[in-house]
Amino acid sequence: MKRKAVSIKNIATELNISATTVSFVLNGKAKEMHISDTLAKKILDYVKLINYKPNQTAQSLRTGKSKILVFMVEDISNSFFSKLARILEDIAYQKGYRLIFCSNENDDDKSKELIDLFNFRQVDGFIIVPSPGISDVIRNLIGEGVPVVLLDRFFDGLDCNCVLIDNEEASYNASVELVNNGFSRIGFITMNSSQSQMKDRLSGYKRAISKHNLKPMVLEISFNDTANGKGSQYIRDFLDDNSDLDAVFFATNYLAQNGLQVFKDLNSNLLTNLGIMAFDDNDMFKIYPTSISCVAQPVKEISFKVMELMLPLLTGEDVKKKPQRIVLKSKIILRESSCRK
Repeated sequence: MKRKAVSIKNIATELNISATTVSFVLNGKAKEMHISDTLAKKILDYVKLINYKPNQTAQSLRTGKSKILVFMVEDISNSFFSKLARILEDIAYQKGYRLIFCSNENDDDKSKELIDLFNFRQVDGFIIVPSPGISDVIRNLIGEGVPVVLLDRFFDGLDCNCVLIDNEEASYNASVELVNNGFSRIGFITMNSSQSQMKDRLSGYKRAISKHNLKPMVLEISFNDTANGKGSQYIRDFLDDNSDLDAVFFATNYLAQNGLQVFKDLNSNLLTNLGIMAFDDNDMFKIYPTSISCVAQPVKEISFKVMELMLPLLTGEDVKKKPQRIVLKSKIILRESSCRK
């Protein structure tokens, strides 16, 4: 037989006091409501003795707060997003919140469906790595007073709190690093995307190539082709069409992983002969036969800044404050793959 849940009323009856008194103590309002330390201790000791757990659903209905945040990313299995999730989870937990993770696969329909679902469930806020066509959905959430912080990318014309890195500068600096190390025929493999982070990474590469009077060589692959495994063939064709390449800069870590596998399958010497740079680090990049240089985003700093924006929204402190766009710097981790050959 299923054990019947203990309620505040049951506790009050057992201790011969009012349910209101029990509620005040359990919600940390004993001193505020002038409840004696002796009575408060008696209630807390009894609650501990019976291992009382509050009914979260009922509590949410009373307070209007679920103490749950949603962290929606492109792909939670991606090392960059999973590292962010782990740090955000710890920060949220320390503040009394729990995090739900989900992946939108950069798909607008799935994004809208998940946002509608969690908003209906009355989560307290959203941290979102948005798919390309949901600016109106985000705008509606903000209009409803739902706390939202965007991460990694933003929408022009949408006033929303967001935390980003300077993708254009990061891509420019990484490209210049390859040039300074003697590479002059540098290909750039990126996503075929109008999203802000991808546009800026392409712009940074092109600016560096133009400044040094080099020829731009760009391959753009759609997200769907990358997800369904077709990206590898595009990379093979790109190498065939540009046989004079001496370096490749990958605009994401998952493109880099695809590309490195292609290099190995075609000719393992490519891993040592080509200059290689990746955007975002990956634990595997350190242990390749030729370790892979990369642009490393400040994962801890990003996580803390996201929560610095989110927490005041949750408490209503910043309701009338103009949304902030925080732009952080990245760093280049130099390993063997970007060294002069």
